Amino acid sequence: MGELPESTIRRFTPALAAPNSENTTAPRRSFRMRRVHEPYADVFARNRIDLTATGAEARIAGRLRKTGLVTVDGLASRAAVLAFATRIMNVVPHRDSEPDGLTTICDNRRDAHRAGFAGFSNGPLDPHTERSGTPNPPRLMLLVCGQTAVVGGECLLTDGQAVHSGLFADERQAGLALAQPRTAFFGAGDGHTTQVFTVHDDLRVSVRLRFDGLARWNPIVHPYLPQLRAAAVHHQVRLPLALGQGYLLDNERWLHARRAFTGDRLFWRALGEPLFPMPHGFVPARASVRTPVLSEAG
Repeated sequence: MGELPESTIRRFTPALAAPNSENTTAPRRSFRMRRVHEPYADVFARNRIDLTATGAEARIAGRLRKTGLVTVDGLASRAAVLAFATRIMNVVPHRDSEPDGLTTICDNRRDAHRAGFAGFSNGPLDPHTERSGTPNPPRLMLLVCGQTAVVGGECLLTDGQAVHSGLFADERQAGLALAQPRTAFFGAGDGHTTQVFTVHDDLRVSVRLRFDGLARWNPIVHPYLPQLRAAAVHHQVRLPLALGQGYLLDNERWLHARRAFTGDRLFWRALGEPLFPMPHGFVPARASVRTPVLSEAG
């Protein structure tokens, strides 16, 4: 991988070391987040769409535009996952995908300590946007269970709309700072300069985030990283998936993560662009769009 230009290195500080790291420069304000509690067992059922029903594609498109999340089942083979993926997206090949465009997500026992490859270990994953270090991350991500873990491995999802609204309600300066253009650099030497919240011309908001060793931060936003991480974790919902079950999410709105696991957990993933129109990201809460900070797209 290429090296960061010296000018970029000067502009960005090292990634936040750990969730509980002491930050003496952070504003000492009380941090309270509001959360709509939803029983874990209901997350899958409430977002499920029957793929065998007439008009399933139209229902999926409508749900993605409205909430950004769909759960599915009945996809018990790689072929079934690929067949469904091609019904709703143009599958985009990338670094980790195989010839058919899908990626097998499992513990390969060799990449655990490589930055950017944590998905191929049995460790936990922080909330993140898929392929955040590219200029244009894929809009859709489909993840389907091919084999469950013996222990752990549950999927964890965070609605970026809830994170954005919570920060503006309780930590408004954090929300404003995180929408400042070009305050984050995600990826290695060929990564991308961007911001956590991108406000578009129509005032819809997209989120882009990672917390690993391939995240660098401008000093403007560094004091607010503890609040951001706390919000991303606070709004997580747990989604345990059985064989053939999966989720489809809007990568401009939802962050995904997972718990550490033991056993031969295996998932199939498809990334791509929707075969139907979708507006950017999400509509923010009204309180968060007063005197908006317009970000450059990206």
